Amino acid sequence: MPSPHAAQDTPATPDSPPATGTAARFPGASGQAEAAPTARNAHDAGLLLLRLALGLTMAAHGSQKLFGWFDGGGLAGTEQFFHSAGYPAAKAMAVVAGLAETLGGLGLALGLLTPLAGAAVFGTMLNALAVKWGGGFFAPEGVEYELLLALAAAALTLAGPGRLAADSALPLPASWAHRLSHGAAALVLGAVLAGAVLLVRS
Repeated sequence: MPSPHAAQDTPATPDSPPATGTAARFPGASGQAEAAPTARNAHDAGLLLLRLALGLTMAAHGSQKLFGWFDGGGLAGTEQFFHSAGYPAAKAMAVVAGLAETLGGLGLALGLLTPLAGAAVFGTMLNALAVKWGGGFFAPEGVEYELLLALAAAALTLAGPGRLAADSALPLPASWAHRLSHGAAALVLGAVLAGAVLLVRS
């Protein structure tokens, strides 16, 4: 009389060898392993989109300050703004802010030296938040926009650029691979430098 569990009792054939190791102990593990590359690709694509959006936006803002592009004020207009906001050495501040936004933005867009690029944008946005603080939350008077940019930069600094980035092509030792601690240290550096600038603001 055939077993009512004949389907389960059927021995493995040469074309389907019995599961061993992790697959035997966790039947869904093989499917999860196959899905892992797809999840990594989705993760990298999402980081690339965020890097391009934030990085190119910041680079455009920096070019407004440095070169007057996109209806910007150029160095002269940016110097006047920093002077009115209480910063000493307003012209030097205008150059530093323009370079931080331009180079930091391009670095994020390319995924090049990502922790440092993210820290540059993060520190610049902390100063922007300090200048606009007190105007409420919602744009244009409030800090909504600057806060969003600062947090996006912090998120990329912590998460890293993903594999679709220039950092992946750099011939760096394995010990230099992105880690959470690297991103956290970069954010601390950006915050300290931003705080030092704010301390001299009157």
